[in-house]
Amino acid sequence: MNFTRFGLRVSPLISLAAVSIAVGMVAQTSSVSPAPLPAVPGVPTPLFPKASALPAVAAAPATSAPVTLTENAESYILSNGIVTATIRKAEGDMTSLQYRGFELMGHDSGHQAGYWENAPNNGEAKVTIDPLKNHGQRAEISITGSGGGFIQETRYAVGRGESGVYTYAIYSHTADMDGAGMGEKRYGTKLNAKVFDWLSVDANRNLLMSTSADWDAGTQMGGMKEARYLNTGVNKGQVEHKYDYCGYQFFTPAFGWSSTQDHIGFWFINPTVEFLGGGATKDELDCHLDDNTGGDPLILDYWRGTHFGGCECDVAAGEVWSKVVGPIFLYCNYLPKPAAAQRDNANALFSDALAQAAREYKQWPYDWVNGVDYPHAAQRGTVSGQLVLNDPQARTTKLPNLLVGLAYPDETTDDSGVDWQKDAKHYEFWVRGDADGHFVIPKIRPGTYELHAIADGVLGEFSKQNIVVKEGGKIELGKLDWRPVRYGKQLWDIGVPNRFASEFLDGDHFWHWGWYLQYAKFFPNDVNYTIGKSDYHKDWFFEQVPHVENLQYANSDTQGRATTWTINFHLDEAPKGWAVLRLAICGVGSSLGRSGLAIGVNHEAITTVYGLRYINAISRDGIGGYWTERDITFDATKLKAGDNQLTLTVPAGGATEGIMYDYLRLELAAHAPVSPPVAATP
Repeated sequence: MNFTRFGLRVSPLISLAAVSIAVGMVAQTSSVSPAPLPAVPGVPTPLFPKASALPAVAAAPATSAPVTLTENAESYILSNGIVTATIRKAEGDMTSLQYRGFELMGHDSGHQAGYWENAPNNGEAKVTIDPLKNHGQRAEISITGSGGGFIQETRYAVGRGESGVYTYAIYSHTADMDGAGMGEKRYGTKLNAKVFDWLSVDANRNLLMSTSADWDAGTQMGGMKEARYLNTGVNKGQVEHKYDYCGYQFFTPAFGWSSTQDHIGFWFINPTVEFLGGGATKDELDCHLDDNTGGDPLILDYWRGTHFGGCECDVAAGEVWSKVVGPIFLYCNYLPKPAAAQRDNANALFSDALAQAAREYKQWPYDWVNGVDYPHAAQRGTVSGQLVLNDPQARTTKLPNLLVGLAYPDETTDDSGVDWQKDAKHYEFWVRGDADGHFVIPKIRPGTYELHAIADGVLGEFSKQNIVVKEGGKIELGKLDWRPVRYGKQLWDIGVPNRFASEFLDGDHFWHWGWYLQYAKFFPNDVNYTIGKSDYHKDWFFEQVPHVENLQYANSDTQGRATTWTINFHLDEAPKGWAVLRLAICGVGSSLGRSGLAIGVNHEAITTVYGLRYINAISRDGIGGYWTERDITFDATKLKAGDNQLTLTVPAGGATEGIMYDYLRLELAAHAPVSPPVAATP
């Protein structure tokens, strides 16, 4: 798809007629590789060549050199003959990583090389595993410091025959410390731009990237410092925006960069997501070009992120708390006999990284991690069971794309407090269940949890409290009766409840800058949707945003008029009782919570919904974020026999100040299930 047909201009200097959206990023072929590339939830996955068609990644050496550990006044150097890592003692930055004669770390933009975000710069360095004492099997070093209200210990480890480096961080808060809130926390690496040029996050973000020079020569798009129109390079004419490469952490166990010239890859592998905040639906930055001058290739692993609704980690004064984040594996691989096609080489390296991620999961928890709060395999438990859907109005009893997890008990039943979607303070354990509801959650730390489950086609979630996991224990929960909330008879619905807006128009390739500017072209008269006739795949846009009328010059900070979407539906008879409009929401602009979403029925204003939580999925080119449901109750006598209209109005504002729906449903209840809404003061 190309913006040429839209005839828009995005700034006085750039014509949007020259800006393109590159949808076809991946080759379509007839069979699938042995380690299928991960997909964006709800988005069709492209197919990739079978194993025999891809070049082989180098196997592990039959014999391996012992691990060595040397040090000088400033750094430790860990080496195993495959990789050599240099770690600075002051704060634990990995200033160098050498592999096959290449320096992998970048030193041209922002915080250089490898680092834990905001690590204290007053560290005490020590050796925690000495290879001289284990015949060269493993070395590990530690740097501990304090700052920002917490103690942070950073560790790096290298093992014999391992093609990479492990790193992890231990955060703690002691009884004598004041209350504190954890800022944004992640592990990141800037990479050598002279080596790495191909980015791989999932099946749809898997492509040859622009260069650092292209980034520096680009033109900033309005007020978005992270977005630039590219004037040069392989992606000339497109907008480079770092948020276009975010990944759902549960679905992307390995992600990184590779080299089309040198045929090596460098990957972050999360063996598990238990230490990452936000649960199975958390979307975060994975890879992109650094937005600082110099634009090094960048990989990030967030455990406490602020994007797409964010997650939280706050501790009270005197609270004793700790969390072990990682180990994550910084994996290196290469092709001894590359193919002619760049994409085949990139897919081979990416597929191998995913296969390595599966091997890392089997080894988890690692038996070499000691001296911290990290239970080994024998100390962990298992929870299993079967969810059985009990919903007479459901189209099926199957539970497609079932996700089941254990998390710290929710602190609230609404979106004002911390729940599993916002929790970065504790550990969470998520698995895929099957369509018949069976699930097994292994490798669980001992503790008291709340069980959660979500599935495509089911509005809301299942929860069960007081799941007590003991050391080495196995809990069989048996059949669990899942009765989703129903207030009454369903009159109609739009979409599929799946926590994302991917089923709506253009939601299947959402990851491009500027969709909110295209809405006015697709729907010049706004959405007018008729139940029973319209198709939500084609007639319902994936984001409702202010309607930009002056498209001669348009940008992300362009203002638009109010946008009203109309839903037409027919009722055979006049209803009685109460109508309940159920809105499942997965994206909200920054000002909409104050300005409100107006609801109308048959040309009469019903209410305005205020206080919607900011979920920056629209401005950051996402397809969902923190999920919430708002139920709007009104007198059913406002409906009539015959034709009816329900309207949803986003007020005038910036082009990204809209809302993203997961799903909509209208129900008819005999009695008021919730208090009728009051239009509160914004």
